[in-house]
Amino acid sequence: MLDPSTIAAHGSEFRTVEKVRTLETDPMTAWGDWASGDAISRWWGPAATNVDLRVGGPFEILFTLDAPEGSRGSEGCRYLSYLPGEMLSFTWNAPPRLALRATNTWVVLTVSPSPDGNSTLRLVHCGFLDGDDWDDYREYFDRAWDHVLDLHQA
Repeated sequence: MLDPSTIAAHGSEFRTVEKVRTLETDPMTAWGDWASGDAISRWWGPAATNVDLRVGGPFEILFTLDAPEGSRGSEGCRYLSYLPGEMLSFTWNAPPRLALRATNTWVVLTVSPSPDGNSTLRLVHCGFLDGDDWDDYREYFDRAWDHVLDLHQA
């Protein structure tokens, strides 16, 4: 079940992290790499996934299976919306070591064809508020999404 009460930001007053990459593949393939657990496992390499592409479906990428429940990865994250081959969005959480672990943000991915026949992927991670804990959360993902998207290009 999607629980919007875990998302602190509302309206338009929040900060974001934005990343853009050119991918050497068509838009449907680039989009599909985020739409199935098998595809995510191929390029991201998590220990396990629980992914069900539907509004409210789980978008859980588990990195540490021997960690306590609730701190294995993106447990509890959910797909928010999608347009096949163009866009998908999901809730996202901070790593267990950060104070705002239980407070979700959201990510919007858009994919578009580029003039050279490749794809442009734009990732916008939304919902960061103000304060030291929020700064830590945002700064972590400003670095982490670069790493993830570099894996996607490899």
